[in-house]
Amino acid sequence: MNSSIEDYALIGDLETAAMVGRDGSIDWLCLPRFDSPACFAALVGTPDNGFWRVAPADGGRCTRRAYRGDTLILESEWRSATGAVRVIDFMPPRTQLPCLVRIVEGLWGSVPMRSELRLRFHQGRVLPWIRVAESGTFAVAGPDAVWLHADGPMQVPDEEDCTVHDFTVPAGRRLALKLVWSPSHLTEPPAPLSVPAETALKETSDFWRRWSAQCRYVGPWREAVVRSLITLKALTYAPTGGIIAAPTTSLPGRVGGEYNWDYRYCWLRDSTLTLSCLLRSGYREEATAWLDWLVRAIAGDPDHLQTVYGVEGQRLLTETEAPWLTGYEGSQPVRFGNSAMSQFQLDVYGEVMDTLWLSLRAGIPMPAHVWDLVEVLMGHLVRHWRRPDQGMWQVRGPQRQFVHSKVMVWVAADRAVRMGELLGRNGSSGVWRAMRDEVHQDVCRKGWDVRQRSFVQCYGSSALDASALLIPRLGFLPDTDERVRGTVRAMRQLNHGGFVRRYDSDGGAVHGPDGIRGPEGTFVSCSLWYAQGLAATGHPQQAREAFERVLAIRNDVGLLAEQWDPDAGRQLGNAPQAFSHVALVETAFALSSAPTPQPRGPAVRDPRPAGAGRLPTVGQGASALPARSAFTRQPRRHAAGPMR
Repeated sequence: MNSSIEDYALIGDLETAAMVGRDGSIDWLCLPRFDSPACFAALVGTPDNGFWRVAPADGGRCTRRAYRGDTLILESEWRSATGAVRVIDFMPPRTQLPCLVRIVEGLWGSVPMRSELRLRFHQGRVLPWIRVAESGTFAVAGPDAVWLHADGPMQVPDEEDCTVHDFTVPAGRRLALKLVWSPSHLTEPPAPLSVPAETALKETSDFWRRWSAQCRYVGPWREAVVRSLITLKALTYAPTGGIIAAPTTSLPGRVGGEYNWDYRYCWLRDSTLTLSCLLRSGYREEATAWLDWLVRAIAGDPDHLQTVYGVEGQRLLTETEAPWLTGYEGSQPVRFGNSAMSQFQLDVYGEVMDTLWLSLRAGIPMPAHVWDLVEVLMGHLVRHWRRPDQGMWQVRGPQRQFVHSKVMVWVAADRAVRMGELLGRNGSSGVWRAMRDEVHQDVCRKGWDVRQRSFVQCYGSSALDASALLIPRLGFLPDTDERVRGTVRAMRQLNHGGFVRRYDSDGGAVHGPDGIRGPEGTFVSCSLWYAQGLAATGHPQQAREAFERVLAIRNDVGLLAEQWDPDAGRQLGNAPQAFSHVALVETAFALSSAPTPQPRGPAVRDPRPAGAGRLPTVGQGASALPARSAFTRQPRRHAAGPMR
């Protein structure tokens, strides 16, 4: 039986991540990186699909657990009548090969412990060949090898499909187990095995404490903000700067349903608000790395701009199903890869332009070849913006004229015009200005529902969509516009148990725009957008209450999934979800009344249209904007919501 999604904590090394349950079992781990095949897949299958449990021999859930301060080091404690023990789980930020360390510490008395390792390579399917090595075991299957080492004597029973270690650690003593992955053709013990566990623990703790100390948020929700930023950092693939949506696949939006997607990739829709979140929080290096990843990933033919890319910018993410996995609580199919890579989405053009504009305003240099990319992408958009698309929710039903997609076309044109002005490159600005004006009129005429006094999901529809809450943040209309206020009021219709669904179906259709059966939970990010909308339209107390409802549904270590089921009182969807945590940080900044240092990134929200205010100019022919802190007030940027 699967543990609840909120039972899992995250540890990682900035290239991959593991999910640790309250029972001490690591039920999900892909090696050597986020998008590699899983070697522990019990999370979306059964124990036979791989796990590693270190806990008292008689089982049970830990009595207490928490991250060690502002780090990604997890501490879980078990207490019984005979004693107490602590397990410290972490992955050192990678310098060579991935290493997972589990230190068992005796607190008092005596607690019999058991380590049970069941490796199943290639998405929980392939049983490795296991042999006993010095002070541990060595498992190999195909290209993968895993070494398990213990720094104390242990019994190693002869098991056919797993490695079981029974041991006792007396009070005041610590024993470490280390699991290291290496390519199977390397037969020598990998270097991380020789690093003392206590040394690795100190270095990992120092790394995270130094990183967390850079956070510039000083408001009333600092603990939640720092934990969200640590989570976002943990979901960053350090070699390239790409940030994945979540480290898991196929955790369902509806238990037993079909809303099961692979989120171990990077979505363009997250780009703007992710960059904004990092810059305003003080993490310029990470913001620049994310921008660099974005520019590399989208380079090429604008006809083939994708919605989603791999951590290295790879484009081929073929979606397959794994029938040998039973799915989380029977939710099938379990999917690997994501066919959304082939969908047509207009909004991603706006995301790219908004991200480039935001970085330029923050003083991040723009090389000449990036401006060439802007012109190519805008030329494509001028020709194709009237087409229907799959929308920001990447529906798998028919293409439609989604309002949010058209708003993002306006964003693309607006930001391209403003970048041209700033860089002295105005060759195509007349065409872009004309498109910007035409799109604005088109959305206000066809996307507005007079009866509901709200913007709707798509042209000709009466269905509401939470993406309309992003309109003022994008600068399309100011907060003071009655159409914005009406839209925020109308979103009460999407309320369910104090949280917000992402959309309603026309006439209450069972399938919704996705063409997939069944309802789903409320969306964490949409609930946070609503809190920001309330604050921006003059309802600060209601906004705070909406925000604190979201804070209350974090799990015991501060993590959020993509969705929340108010009826069952449980998290749904892949976890932890990067955009849920990005939206949390943005909302904390929006609602905090405490004075905040001005970061070298996005400033606080201004109701004026995007780009209002004076900007520094750059002479014609400049190939790059020099680094500077020339940041004027502007509206908050949009990043796409929950991904699929």
